[in-house]
Order: sequence, then structure tokens, then C-alpha cells
Amino acid sequence: MIEKINWDAIPVEEVNPSMKRKIISGEKLMIARMNFKDGYVVPLHSHMNEQITHVLSGKIRFWFGGDKEETLDLNPGEVVVIPANLPHEALMIGEVEEIDTWAPPRQDWLDGSDHYLRK
Repeated sequence: MIEKINWDAIPVEEVNPSMKRKIISGEKLMIARMNFKDGYVVPLHSHMNEQITHVLSGKIRFWFGGDKEETLDLNPGEVVVIPANLPHEALMIGEVEEIDTWAPPRQDWLDGSDHYLRK
């Protein structure tokens, strides 16, 4: 059965004092709506999931590659597609609201083993 979901009905998970998220997951796709405090850094990491990031407010500065050789700033309304297994790090500039989508779903986010974010 098809179910309509409202973001307001999804419980907020406080991953750490600077990051909150709401997650909706299907069988082959997952989406998360997140809020970050200014200055928060998502540490350099990679995953087997393809990722699409869409900034709603604030700015995210990304570094890509194992040596962070490529930099990209993402402003409100802008989207980036991050290929699977590409190392990336992100700095939140201002209060950031964004939506990430992954295929397949991030199992580490669903089972709470995403320790790199929980510091």
C-alpha cells in the first residue's frame, strides 16, 4: 500500500549537539532532512552509496578526494551528486538545512553504527 508521509510526522534524531536529522527509507532509496549548526564539520569519509545533496538554507563547503584536492561550495537551491566511494568532507557555513538522498539506503544510519558523526 502506498503511504503519504509528512516530514512533520517524522521524529527528530539528535545525532550530536550540532546535527539533527529525520530519515525516510524505502527498500532501495533513503532520504534524510538535516539541520546543522554553523561551523560543524562532517569528517572525511566515504561510503558505497551514491549520494545527492540539496541545500535548502545556509552553505556547505565540500572537499572531495582522499587528499581533499577538490573544493565545492553549495548554496541554497544547489545540488551535487556524489559518486559512491568518493571520500568527502563538509563544513557548514551558517545554520544549514539540507536534504540528502542515497541509493542504496545507508545501513549505518539506520542501525546507529555511523560513529564518525556521533562524536
